[in-house]
Amino acid sequence: MKANYDIFFDKLLKVEGGFTDDPHDRGNKRGDGHGNRGSTNLGVTAKVWAEFTGKPAPIEVMKKLTKDDVKEMYRQNYWLAVYGDHLPNGIDISVSDFAVNSGPGTAVKNLQRVVGATQDGAMGPQTLGMVHDKDIAEVLRDLATQREAYLRSLSDFDRYGKGWLNRNEDVLEKAMGVAYGPR
Repeated sequence: MKANYDIFFDKLLKVEGGFTDDPHDRGNKRGDGHGNRGSTNLGVTAKVWAEFTGKPAPIEVMKKLTKDDVKEMYRQNYWLAVYGDHLPNGIDISVSDFAVNSGPGTAVKNLQRVVGATQDGAMGPQTLGMVHDKDIAEVLRDLATQREAYLRSLSDFDRYGKGWLNRNEDVLEKAMGVAYGPR
């Protein structure tokens, strides 16, 4: 739902943290596409920031990013990409967070798998209709299970897996709270 974007964004920044140039992070290995070393701030990689702004994103630019700087990027690149404004309460947050970590196409494919839609990674009327026809709690639990399986399949799970799984559990709890109220 459109009204939930700020809830999603605030929760996201609590887990994404500040600046890092971890050389083991796949997002940092790609650089910024303009010859600069890769880095991440507030969960945004230099490559993503450079693509969003159309400008190079060297480390000194990345270190200066603020919450206000990245808010619109997250809305455009992830929330709107998965049709967050049109998803039921809770599912919007879960799918959008999945998209931030794994890409919108992967997040949507996993949602489509959960609801029985064609798994093409593109959110459309068929997928949206099927999502709205399902029980929200069931979709959220099944999507968290799909996300965990996906995360466990990644080559760097041994390094980052514990944090990823904790995040997946936290997102499920937050999404359930948004869908049904605090428990």
